[in-house]
Amino acid sequence: MRIGVDVLAIGELDRLHTRGWFRRHTYDERELELAGSLSPSRAREFLAGRFAAKEAVLKVLGTGFGKGISPAHVSVLRDDRSAPVVRLAGAAARRAGELGIGAITVSIAHKNECVVAVAIGAITVSIAHKNECVVAVAIGDTSPGDTALGTDLAAAGARIALDKIARSRADIGKARNSHA
Repeated sequence: MRIGVDVLAIGELDRLHTRGWFRRHTYDERELELAGSLSPSRAREFLAGRFAAKEAVLKVLGTGFGKGISPAHVSVLRDDRSAPVVRLAGAAARRAGELGIGAITVSIAHKNECVVAVAIGAITVSIAHKNECVVAVAIGDTSPGDTALGTDLAAAGARIALDKIARSRADIGKARNSHA
């Protein structure tokens, strides 16, 4: 599991939010559509929360902005209950794959002029190496509470698969030697 946190004063982005290039570079169209449906004060708070969430997600990915990842590669949308949902694209999605992160959950809180976002990346893939063999085991649909279990199962599955491969190779080697 990987965790990222970001705290932001809502007013920190006021000047930047008046610039179209910043909005286009930072938010995807769906985030801007959601903000446009809100009152000006709520939209200000909403976009600041999304920015903090993007920063927290990039901390989960261990990159920050730059290194080929732009803020628009991380979208923080809403599910059917209005809870934030993270969607990764481009370089952000590739980085999550490299880390074995199958899902990122985010929570955003606002109080007065502050916003805090916490992101948790669930590692759902384990990769193990033995000799020339590589085995990757994925555990799908783990909820945040099951992340440790999912990671342990994936690691155990990878070890079992490698041991079976090693035994098969040993058996093949023995068979070849007995026929020589």
